[in-house]
Amino acid sequence: MDASSLIVTKAGVRSGKPCFVGTRITVYDVLEYLASGMSSQEIVNDFPELTEQHIRATLEFAAMRERRLVAPV
Repeated sequence: MDASSLIVTKAGVRSGKPCFVGTRITVYDVLEYLASGMSSQEIVNDFPELTEQHIRATLEFAAMRERRLVAPV
């Protein structure tokens, strides 16, 4: 999956935080929900504009960002 096809950053939307295309739901929002113990299905049920693919894109996005933060030793 290519997370970049589902996630966009726009200067005037949610202070420039990465959001899902066509929504104002941020990647951070979904990560917070997952961290609080919500299941993917619960998130999708609460936000019908999202799918399981969006949840996977959230995790892929976070993993890519983490990889970029890791500095070689």
